[in-house]
Amino acid sequence: MTAFAQALDLLFADPNLSTPSLYQQAGIGVEQALRVMRRSPDRMVEFGAARLVSDSAVLDVRISDCPELAAGDRFEIAGEVFVVQGTPQRDRERLVWTVELLPWWPDPYADVTN
Repeated sequence: MTAFAQALDLLFADPNLSTPSLYQQAGIGVEQALRVMRRSPDRMVEFGAARLVSDSAVLDVRISDCPELAAGDRFEIAGEVFVVQGTPQRDRERLVWTVELLPWWPDPYADVTN
């Protein structure tokens, strides 16, 4: 294990920097408890001639916790459920995923039987 990996383990274990979450691959199967670092930076969005500031949700996740992280995977953080949007990006050392999230809403028609 490299010094960077050891330092990341300490950072992700710190309750002041990271938060507990539940991870579920593709929104199905067994949930896995892990710690993530959550950020909510403002994003500038252009819509026609208008420029709008929008909230965003970004997570940093250790690759060792989620080696096959992909779009459509879900995270539950403090009772809120999010889905991974787009392709996760790895850092230079290939130790941390950075993912953008969208709020997840259940399909209202999924339980309808005919």
